Amino acid sequence: MYSGELEVQAKRKAIAVLQDEINRILNASRELATLTEALMKKDKKAIKNTLEQISTIEEEVENLRRKITREVADVGGLIMNRENLLNTAYTMDEIAGYITGIAFKLSNVKITTLKSSKLDKDITELISLVVDEVYKLNEIIRSLNTNTANAIELAQETQTIEREIDIKYRDATIKLLNEVKDPKELLLIKDVIEGIEEMSDKCQRVSDSFILLALSL
Repeated sequence: MYSGELEVQAKRKAIAVLQDEINRILNASRELATLTEALMKKDKKAIKNTLEQISTIEEEVENLRRKITREVADVGGLIMNRENLLNTAYTMDEIAGYITGIAFKLSNVKITTLKSSKLDKDITELISLVVDEVYKLNEIIRSLNTNTANAIELAQETQTIEREIDIKYRDATIKLLNEVKDPKELLLIKDVIEGIEEMSDKCQRVSDSFILLALSL
């Protein structure tokens, strides 16, 4: 078997691990959306269970990131763009970390503050959009081995979602500064909104990395 074929096989194996990783991140982002619903209903049991689920998924993502690091190390110089694979895995690990951080801070915000400032709708919409963005990443990586053109088209869709999140993030920030006076609540909600926006940026970086992988296959 010639080296080019070995490289393609090694890449496909690494992409399979990345796919497992993004599947878990998608599950975590959906749990984040569930957390928002539980908070609005003041369902303490559901909040606790959701936070535990998100924490467990973050650990699973970290284990997969370690796995792909080992896989890439095992093949040595066989994969030409191994740095891109590793950077993608580490950025995805960061996305999982953002989800955990957003969930923790959001769970400590007073629901009365969110509702009185009408930021509950803004945060729900932002989380829904970032879930859509992660879903697109999942679709992109599923297309890498079968339909490169479709993967590139999906990547453009993630960029559209990222821009929409940027707009809503700015609007929500202005509303936050105008409507929330309690310093503690303001800081917590600010961290939640900024965390979602930064998570979206990381998703866009992963999307760009997936396209580089698609073009190299």
